[in-house]
Amino acid sequence: MISPMTHVPPLGLPSDRQALPAGHPGLRGLLLVLLKKSQGLTAKQLAVGACASLNAVRHHLKELEADRLVSYERQHHGVGAPSFAYRLTAAGQALFPRRYEATLSEVLDHVVEQQGREAAVALLEARYDRLTRELTEELRGLDTGQRLGAVAEFLSADGYMAEARPVADGGTLTQHNCAVQSIAERFPELCAAEAKFLTAIFGGEVHRDRHILAGCSACEYRVRLHPAERTTRPEEIA
Repeated sequence: MISPMTHVPPLGLPSDRQALPAGHPGLRGLLLVLLKKSQGLTAKQLAVGACASLNAVRHHLKELEADRLVSYERQHHGVGAPSFAYRLTAAGQALFPRRYEATLSEVLDHVVEQQGREAAVALLEARYDRLTRELTEELRGLDTGQRLGAVAEFLSADGYMAEARPVADGGTLTQHNCAVQSIAERFPELCAAEAKFLTAIFGGEVHRDRHILAGCSACEYRVRLHPAERTTRPEEIA
């Protein structure tokens, strides 16, 4: 299914370049990042997002397809030529960070074997409890935009490719990559702990609108701050 996006935000900023998958520099890497962030894009949408020529994008898409990192689907919309929606294959998805996943999986296997599954879940929840204490102090006094941005930066450093979009009464926090997806598939309690963690550090209401484990291309949280937590004035939001 082609993305309903009519505009793909251009990449190329330092934070975007740092997110390029290893071994795939330049335009090739930017295309992979765009598809990671929004599956089902046409070559034209990718060209706009990467600020590149359509011919250059098509050339790289053919190479990525030959390497089995991307695939495409024909879409027919009435009369005229069909369009092609590109998306990452499983091999393309695997290019993006899975920090500590193998090591953490081994540790959890050992805990389950020795102490049971509940102990493994408690271990995962304890990490989020510790992060809550640490980040609550670091975020103290920051306004809405700064708080969302700081959390997105922290998560991105951990491999989650996070983006923040503040609004007057909160905003959205989007994670385009799950750095521990195989762990979350085995222990869905991890996702619940993450939601609880975000609710605690923002001091408001947090609702997950999209979920990678549900088949979405990203995990997206809608954050609504309580009045006492709203330190950003509406006119300060661009």
